[in-house]
Amino acid sequence: MFEFIIGDVVAIREDYFVLQNNNIGYKVFTSINSMLKLELGMKNAMIFTYLNVREDGIYLYGFTTEEEIHMFKLLQLVSKVGPKVALGILSTLSPVQIKTAILNKQIESLCKAPGIGKKTAERIILELKDRIDKDIDIEIDLDEQTTSTYPEAVNGLMTLGYSRIEIDKAIRNIDISNQNVEEIIREALKRLSKN
Repeated sequence: MFEFIIGDVVAIREDYFVLQNNNIGYKVFTSINSMLKLELGMKNAMIFTYLNVREDGIYLYGFTTEEEIHMFKLLQLVSKVGPKVALGILSTLSPVQIKTAILNKQIESLCKAPGIGKKTAERIILELKDRIDKDIDIEIDLDEQTTSTYPEAVNGLMTLGYSRIEIDKAIRNIDISNQNVEEIIREALKRLSKN
């Protein structure tokens, strides 16, 4: 129904933000990756949207890039993957990382997302492998240490009471390629304590 909405970011919460356009505040659910590109008070933000009508309500989902909304729609084509699960995947992996995982049958990469077990990851690969553009620029895989330490560090910091958004903003600016979980947490805590 809506392709995109251009408006001002007037509130940012844990899993959604409010976009004001023509004196209407749209509650837009989004991924962590899109949330990190938004700032409170941002003017004329273009948000690509997806309207989901269900028995229990009408929900608006939005993303800062066309690649992310395209992947959001693709993921929902998989049986037993709804908007909440798709958001979890897109909060953990970028669209290119998801494509890479599907094309290379990397079940363990998809399992890093919340709510994704081995069977669901296998179903995603099976049902989307023919729908993924094979000519994409595949991201060079991060080494095993990086891919395993990032989620562990995030979980460790969340147990200390920090929100996922705060943590991701702090860790995104850290080179974690040669650091273990404890070093990442220590560096992130230094940055988080300055805020």
